Amino acid sequence: MLALARESRGLTQTEVADAMTKASDGAAVVSQGYVSRAESGRLAVGEDRLALYATALGYPPELLRVDPQVSGVGVGLIHHRKRASLSAPALRRIHAQLALVRLQVSGMMDAAAVPEGTHRFPQVVLDDLTTAKDAARHVRQEWAMPAGPVADVIGSIEAAGGWVVVRDLGSKLLDAVSQWDGRQMPLVLVNDHAPGDRCRFSVAHELGHLVMHTEPGTAGEQEKQADAFASEFLMPAADIRQAFTGGVDLARLAELKRIWRVSMSALLRRAVDLNALSEWQYRTVAVEMSALGYRTVEPIAIEPERPQRVDALVDTLLSDRGLDTAQAATCARLLPEDFEHLYAAGDRALSHSVSKVRP
Repeated sequence: MLALARESRGLTQTEVADAMTKASDGAAVVSQGYVSRAESGRLAVGEDRLALYATALGYPPELLRVDPQVSGVGVGLIHHRKRASLSAPALRRIHAQLALVRLQVSGMMDAAAVPEGTHRFPQVVLDDLTTAKDAARHVRQEWAMPAGPVADVIGSIEAAGGWVVVRDLGSKLLDAVSQWDGRQMPLVLVNDHAPGDRCRFSVAHELGHLVMHTEPGTAGEQEKQADAFASEFLMPAADIRQAFTGGVDLARLAELKRIWRVSMSALLRRAVDLNALSEWQYRTVAVEMSALGYRTVEPIAIEPERPQRVDALVDTLLSDRGLDTAQAATCARLLPEDFEHLYAAGDRALSHSVSKVRP
């Protein structure tokens, strides 16, 4: 937990040691070696040093005492839709944030006496006869979704028993990350930097991972399968094929973007997949989009979807259970100012930019 808390703040061991020394007002000089040995379990951390740790990391001491094995922290495969240039330390920080969000939500659920309940996430095994597109069609049927565009991807996941939390993940190189061990609640962490159209595709991509990939596999292959799942889930072939008849140009892509609420790039790729235009036609339109700067920012902004379940959980704690912010923060294993910032203030779906000791 010491390492997890440190990585969630994006701090090095040296930075933690320096912060602990400063927190002691000169009474203790903490070295990087001490932090390293403490994280690896090679020495016992006394109460005084634990208090310094908590101050340096900006978490209550109770969080640092959590047994990861008992709490299921880090259990289950972690999937993410990221770009190759995302650094390993940045990815570790995001994974640590995912683990701590699970602890926070679980703590609030316990305090609110909200049962984890049942979920409707099928697990689809891919084989020679069952493809990622089949998996997407199966999920839509299992969730009784109507034909055509998905009204609310995040809402569909929440209605099926999953949890979605939007956070500032500190990088634009990753849109979403997910985890599910088959027993605990399926959890998706979404980057609030992602535009609405890309966010919908990324969340659907993570849903594909949760449904199809319960065991480690070839990363490249699983990513392609998750993309194929997302395309079929958001743009079912039976419903969108006719939209591409008569040709595909920028005006048509913009029109379809308003309807299907996915990027023009995703629509263009879908048209190729459905043989509605040739690779040469695809490249021609793609070059035109690139020349106009659409690979960076597309026209027609899609309103981002926002989770509702976590807001309702916080309302239960603060209103129905009558807890104040400090008490609710204790349930979430956070300091009151962090709980206020992340869960109780303003638009609770968003986490605005903060220093790395208050992510």
